[in-house]
Amino acid sequence: MKKSAAFIAALIVAFSASTAFSATEHEHGSMKMEQGTQHAEKGNVAHEETVDGVTATFMIISMKEQMKGMEMPKGVKETHHLMVEFKDAATGKSINDGRVRVKVQGPGKTVQMKDLTGMGGMKGMGGHFGADFDLSKKGKYGVMTKFILADGKMRNVKFWYDVK
Repeated sequence: MKKSAAFIAALIVAFSASTAFSATEHEHGSMKMEQGTQHAEKGNVAHEETVDGVTATFMIISMKEQMKGMEMPKGVKETHHLMVEFKDAATGKSINDGRVRVKVQGPGKTVQMKDLTGMGGMKGMGGHFGADFDLSKKGKYGVMTKFILADGKMRNVKFWYDVK
């Protein structure tokens, strides 16, 4: 568990260092990038949906790509970091407090269930929740998310993610 937590922290630091490249906003395609956000490239956004006044933006990041030049810790089976950012749909303000549970059903009906850890309090990380998953097999993965934010309302988001 300690190795996994250290690996997640190293991944986040490596990822955030590559994305926080200036103090001003930049346009990248149709997506605005701001310092401290995790939207490194539009290609990282796996799904975005607004549910009951909250916009949930899901990103799935290959740890192999993000850790290029670094050695992967031994015993780590997870291949991708799944993260979600929540924003108030009306104001655009980040929502950093809540509980998030994700179920990922992979090819061959394999199931992984995890609670996503909140990263809102980490300086420069931006407000998001994340966890690592094993998406090593090619095919479609069903991502089912339930979350309760500060308003106490249960929300659900479901989508398919294709690993090629």
